[in-house]
Amino acid sequence: MLAFFQDTAKEIASNSGLGIGAGLAAGLAAIGAGLGIGKIGGSAGEGIARQPEAAGDIKGNALVLAAFVEGVALFAAVIGLMLAVK
Repeated sequence: MLAFFQDTAKEIASNSGLGIGAGLAAGLAAIGAGLGIGKIGGSAGEGIARQPEAAGDIKGNALVLAAFVEGVALFAAVIGLMLAVK
Protein backbone atom coordinates (compact mmCIF):
# COMPACT_ATOMS: atom_id res chain seq x y z
CA MET A 1 0.00 0.00 0.00
CA LEU A 2 2.84 2.37 0.84
CA ALA A 3 4.44 1.68 -2.54
CA PHE A 4 1.20 2.71 -4.26
CA PHE A 5 1.19 6.05 -2.43
CA GLN A 6 4.86 6.61 -3.23
CA ASP A 7 4.27 5.92 -6.92
CA THR A 8 1.24 8.20 -6.93
CA ALA A 9 3.22 10.96 -5.20
CA LYS A 10 5.96 10.68 -7.84
CA GLU A 11 3.38 10.87 -10.60
CA ILE A 12 1.74 13.90 -9.01
CA ALA A 13 5.11 15.62 -8.68
CA SER A 14 5.78 15.11 -12.36
CA ASN A 15 2.53 16.93 -13.25
CA SER A 16 3.45 20.22 -11.59
CA GLY A 17 0.29 22.25 -12.20
CA LEU A 18 -2.13 19.38 -11.77
CA GLY A 19 -0.55 18.26 -8.50
CA ILE A 20 -1.02 21.69 -6.98
CA GLY A 21 -4.62 21.80 -8.18
CA ALA A 22 -5.31 18.35 -6.79
CA GLY A 23 -3.85 19.32 -3.42
CA LEU A 24 -5.93 22.48 -3.31
CA ALA A 25 -9.08 20.56 -4.27
CA ALA A 26 -8.59 17.96 -1.55
CA GLY A 27 -7.64 20.54 1.08
CA LEU A 28 -10.52 22.90 0.32
CA ALA A 29 -12.96 19.97 0.23
CA ALA A 30 -11.83 18.87 3.70
CA ILE A 31 -11.97 22.40 5.10
CA GLY A 32 -15.40 23.03 3.58
CA ALA A 33 -16.79 19.75 4.89
CA GLY A 34 -15.44 20.46 8.36
CA LEU A 35 -16.97 23.93 8.43
CA GLY A 36 -20.29 22.67 7.07
CA ILE A 37 -20.65 19.80 9.50
CA GLY A 38 -19.55 22.03 12.37
CA LYS A 39 -22.26 24.53 11.47
CA ILE A 40 -24.86 21.75 11.19
CA GLY A 41 -23.85 20.23 14.53
CA GLY A 42 -23.82 23.58 16.31
CA SER A 43 -27.20 24.57 14.95
CA ALA A 44 -28.68 21.16 15.77
CA GLY A 45 -27.39 21.37 19.33
CA GLU A 46 -28.80 24.85 19.72
CA GLY A 47 -32.15 23.75 18.28
CA ILE A 48 -32.36 20.79 20.64
CA ALA A 49 -31.50 23.01 23.60
CA ARG A 50 -34.27 25.44 22.67
CA GLN A 51 -36.89 22.79 21.89
CA PRO A 52 -36.06 19.41 23.47
CA GLU A 53 -39.32 17.78 22.37
CA ALA A 54 -38.23 18.09 18.71
CA ALA A 55 -34.87 16.42 19.32
CA GLY A 56 -35.65 13.38 17.16
CA ASP A 57 -36.64 15.42 14.13
CA ILE A 58 -33.68 17.76 14.52
CA LYS A 59 -31.22 14.86 14.81
CA GLY A 60 -32.65 13.17 11.72
CA ASN A 61 -32.47 16.34 9.64
CA ALA A 62 -28.95 17.10 10.86
CA LEU A 63 -27.82 13.59 9.92
CA VAL A 64 -29.25 13.90 6.39
CA LEU A 65 -27.66 17.33 5.92
CA ALA A 66 -24.30 16.07 7.17
CA ALA A 67 -24.48 13.19 4.67
CA PHE A 68 -25.10 15.67 1.84
CA VAL A 69 -22.11 17.77 2.91
CA GLU A 70 -19.89 14.68 3.09
CA GLY A 71 -21.10 13.59 -0.34
CA VAL A 72 -20.09 16.89 -1.90
CA ALA A 73 -16.71 16.73 -0.16
CA LEU A 74 -16.19 13.19 -1.43
CA PHE A 75 -16.93 14.26 -5.01
CA ALA A 76 -14.45 17.14 -4.69
CA ALA A 77 -11.77 14.80 -3.35
CA VAL A 78 -12.38 12.29 -6.15
CA ILE A 79 -12.14 15.00 -8.80
CA GLY A 80 -8.90 16.21 -7.20
CA LEU A 81 -7.55 12.65 -7.29
CA MET A 82 -8.57 12.34 -10.93
CA LEU A 83 -6.63 15.51 -11.68
CA ALA A 84 -3.62 14.15 -9.83
CA VAL A 85 -3.41 10.89 -11.74
CA LYS A 86 -4.36 12.26 -15.15
